[in-house]
Amino acid sequence: MRRCRHRLRCLLLGAVLVTSSCGEPEVTEPGITGGWTTAGCEFSRRPETVRVGGRIMPATPAALEAAMGRIDAAGRAGHAGSYAGIEVDQQRVRAIVYRVPSAEFDDFIRLSAENTCIVVRDAAHSMAELAGWHDRIVADLGAWQAGGLRIASVVARHDGAGVEIGTDDVALARGEMPMRYGSSAPLVFVEQGPVIPLAKPGG
Repeated sequence: MRRCRHRLRCLLLGAVLVTSSCGEPEVTEPGITGGWTTAGCEFSRRPETVRVGGRIMPATPAALEAAMGRIDAAGRAGHAGSYAGIEVDQQRVRAIVYRVPSAEFDDFIRLSAENTCIVVRDAAHSMAELAGWHDRIVADLGAWQAGGLRIASVVARHDGAGVEIGTDDVALARGEMPMRYGSSAPLVFVEQGPVIPLAKPGG
């Protein structure tokens, strides 16, 4: 997971997200478009846990973590035009990969999954595409601030939906930003207040 280096809150590019998803049905027949699952999803697995500071926390099995690492590394390198991001569902012992449909990348996912459960879902945009939009918006933050639009966060979503813009004036952002970047720019606007700096220790 990338850490932000800007003074605004988490200007993230791709991330491995930990989630606890609902029991939505999955399509088990592989296909170029639409959701599909690897063969390992046919087997049920007991969630793993780890004790941290006296508390029992969910944990990612080593085999699943390794498969996720292989897919993430290859997605960022050889399949950058398709890969959008990945998340882990520890309760259901599976990972979810978002990608712009690609037969070549799908084949790589099947091979890399081995006997783990990987759910593959369509994405509108790749991580590489959203990274370009992310960087462009970050470069313009000063101009937006000077123009009266306060942007609290800029996040390239791991599901490929778009670049999420957090601001306390969604209406203004939704009206102004497409005029600068174009109506087809993959922007997702969310309500978010200004960043409040953390108090210094002892302050």
